Amino acid sequence: MATKAAAKKDLRKNIISAYMEFVLENETRPRSVFKFCKLNNIKEEDFYKHFGSIEGLEKEVWQQFYHQTSSLLEKNEAYESYSSRDKMLSFFFTFFELLTLNRSYALFALGSHKNTLSSLEQLSVLRRSYKDFVNLLISEDNAEKNLKITKYNPKLLSEAAWLQFLFLLKFWIDDSSAGFEKTDLAIEKSVNTIFDVFDNTPLERIVDLGKFLFKERFA
Repeated sequence: MATKAAAKKDLRKNIISAYMEFVLENETRPRSVFKFCKLNNIKEEDFYKHFGSIEGLEKEVWQQFYHQTSSLLEKNEAYESYSSRDKMLSFFFTFFELLTLNRSYALFALGSHKNTLSSLEQLSVLRRSYKDFVNLLISEDNAEKNLKITKYNPKLLSEAAWLQFLFLLKFWIDDSSAGFEKTDLAIEKSVNTIFDVFDNTPLERIVDLGKFLFKERFA
């Protein structure tokens, strides 16, 4: 039974890898599931056991980036003792390190759609997982607060965190610095800012972030 489950998991990974390789080599998305499967010696019925469409497969690629990030964080024994701020910093640093290893695919995937909404649709599953991650951090922080008035609003903070994620993704796409060091700086400044905003001490961090963004945009 375990062997069958492992084989199913491997096939899923193989389909994802084949898809990423296909779009990079051909610089276009497959025109149909049938053609994609035929070119990669995959049974069409096996494809549909794992994905409902090419669009569903695209969403799963981004979800795998999230799962790989989570897996790496869990392997760090010190991670559980981190503050929520440090957990989010670790998430972003790890996520964008993985994304950099797959930069060619990510740039193609986000640039292959004609409009921004279609591009963001492939991030919809990742969005849910990321917001669940943020909500977990919020619940951990709220559990330590005695007064209701000082507790974070989960809906507000998770939405703000997703906008922050999109900002960092766009920043990384446009970043041409060596080793993407400017993205690392943007991660640090934006995470510190969003936590300070909800701790009601935003001014210094917001001014610092604003100066940084202005310099990067207009310098």
